[in-house]
Amino acid sequence: MKKIVDRCIVNASGCIKLQKGSADMKRKWWQNKIAYQIYPKSFQDTNGDGIGDIPGIIKRLDYLQELGIGILWISPVYVSPCADQGYDIADYYAIDPMFGTMADMEELLKEADKRNIKIVMDLVVNHCSDEHEWFRKACEDPEGEYGKYFYFAKKENGKLPCNWRSYFGGSVWEPLAGTDWYYFHSFHKKQPDLNWENPKVREEVYKMMNWWLEKGLGGYRVDAIINIKKPLPFQDYPADRTDGLCDMSEVLKHASGIGDFLGEMRDETFHKYDAFAVGEVFNEKEEELKDFMGENGYFSTIFDFSQTNAGKSPKGWYDNRIPTVDEYKQCCFNSQRKAKGIGMYSNIIENHDEPRGVSYYLPEVARHDMGKKLLAAEYFLLKGLPFIYQGQELGMENMAYTSIDQVNDISSIAEYEECMRVGMSKEDAMKVISQYSRDNGRTPFQWDDTENAGFTTGTPWLQVNPNYVRINAKEQEQNSESMLNFYRRLSSLRRSEKYEDILVYGETIPYLEEEHGLMAYFRKGDRQDIFVAGNFLEEEKVVPLQDSREKQVLLSNADVDWAGESLILKPFQVVVLSVG
Repeated sequence: MKKIVDRCIVNASGCIKLQKGSADMKRKWWQNKIAYQIYPKSFQDTNGDGIGDIPGIIKRLDYLQELGIGILWISPVYVSPCADQGYDIADYYAIDPMFGTMADMEELLKEADKRNIKIVMDLVVNHCSDEHEWFRKACEDPEGEYGKYFYFAKKENGKLPCNWRSYFGGSVWEPLAGTDWYYFHSFHKKQPDLNWENPKVREEVYKMMNWWLEKGLGGYRVDAIINIKKPLPFQDYPADRTDGLCDMSEVLKHASGIGDFLGEMRDETFHKYDAFAVGEVFNEKEEELKDFMGENGYFSTIFDFSQTNAGKSPKGWYDNRIPTVDEYKQCCFNSQRKAKGIGMYSNIIENHDEPRGVSYYLPEVARHDMGKKLLAAEYFLLKGLPFIYQGQELGMENMAYTSIDQVNDISSIAEYEECMRVGMSKEDAMKVISQYSRDNGRTPFQWDDTENAGFTTGTPWLQVNPNYVRINAKEQEQNSESMLNFYRRLSSLRRSEKYEDILVYGETIPYLEEEHGLMAYFRKGDRQDIFVAGNFLEEEKVVPLQDSREKQVLLSNADVDWAGESLILKPFQVVVLSVG
C-alpha cells in the first residue's frame, strides 16, 4: 500500500520523490485546448430533411463556445455516396449538398474563428469512394496510370493474392464487374484503398490537404492512417475464424516503413501551416510512440484507444468482453506512463465508431448522473487533450435495439450476420448489437424534449433515442447540477489561469493503483498538485491522504466527507482537490 507524505510516495522500497510537471515541454497552441467531435448528419438539421447540416453547426457554435471548446472536429461533409456515412469520399474538394455548400463551410470557418475555435476536418486518404474520378478511370484500364492509384490483381491458379479480411467482413478483394480483375479494399467494397506506394497518389493527397489549410482549416483528424502501409508483397497469414481469413489488425503487425509516408505528409502539409493533426493509430509499437506524437512526431497527438480495444476479440463482437473498472483504470495509467516524456495522447471515452461510453464503461447500477460525472472527471483530467463527442456532455446513452432493421451501420449488420453464422439466437444477437453498434453514437443529438429532440422538424435519418424526454440539452441548461454543467465546470477548471499549467502539462502520478474500484491520481505542479479520486463501487471507500499540505475541494459530484486525513468517497463519487 502506498501513501502520500508531503511530496513523496512511501512504499516498501522507501521514499521516491514525485516528479514536477513538464514545465519545460515545448508548448504548442493546441495543447491547452478542449476538443469536440461533431457527427454532422446527427447534430442539427436546419432545413427539415432529417439530416444535420453545416448551418446547424453554425447555429450551435455559441453552445460549443460556452462549453469551452477550442478545437472542433467535424466528421466528413465531402461529396460521398455514403456507403460508410461519408468515409467514402467521391470528391475531396466539394461539400455534399445534403450538408450545405462551400459557402456554408467558409462561413463556418469564419464564425468559428470569431469564437477562437479551430475547425478540424476528417482526412480520409487510406481509401476513397468507388465513385471517385480516380477509381472510375482506373476501372477503365487497371494497368494504366490511374490503375496504379489502387491495388488491382488477378487470381493465380484460382487463388486470390491474400486471405485478408476487411474490417466490415469478407475478403479484401472484390471482383471488378465484367473483368477478371480484383481490387483491394480494407473497409467496404465501395472504399477501394489508395496505393500510397505510388508517389503521384501522395502528391495529389498533399495538394488537396494544403488547399483546405489555405482556406483556414486548423488541421485534420487523420482517419485509418495506419492502413496506408501494407505488408507487401501480398501473402496469406494464419486464419483466425472459420471463414479462412485473417483480420486486418493482425495483418498490419507485419507492415513496416509507414514512417516514410507519414514523415513526408507532415513536412509537406502540417508543418507548413502549424496545423493540428490527430492520428487514428492502432497497433503502434511502444518504441515507435515518439515517432507518432513526439517533439517532431508525424502527428500532434494520437488517440488513446487502449480502453476501447480492451476485451475485443478477433472472432467478432459476440466474443467481446467489456473491460472491468480496474482494467479501464489500468489502461488509462499504462497509457499515461507510455506517453511520459514523449507527448500527449488525445483522451476519449467515445466517438462515432464506438458505443456510448457511459453505457460501456459503467456498470448498469452506475448509469446515472453521479456515475456519469465520475467517468467524465476521471478521463477528462488525465494528462492529454480531452475530446468530447457530441452528446457525451449530456450523458447520452446506448439504444436498446430489438431488430436489425433498426440499424443503419454496415459494421453492425456484418457483425449480426456473424452472430447468426455461429448459431446465436436473434434475441441474443441483438443484445450484442445494442452493446457495440456504432449507431449508438450516431443517434441524433438531443437538444430538447420536443418531437425528434429538437434535432429536426422532419423525419430523422436515424431513430432518436426515446430517452430524449429526460436527457436533453434544454433541461440540463436549466439545472445547475446537470451533466452539461458538470462538463462546463471541468472545462473551466482545465482552462483556468490558476490550474491550467498543472492540468495541461503536469505529469500523472497514480495513487493506490492496486486498490480495487478506486481510480486516483495526482497531477503534479511546481508549487501545488491536483488530486483526483473516484469510487467505482456500490459501497463507501476510505482513501487515506496523509499529506500535511492545504487541501481545497475544486469539484465533486456529491458532498465531500473526511475522517481525519482520509477522504470518504460515497458510491460513485469523484472528488477533485487542490493540494498545496
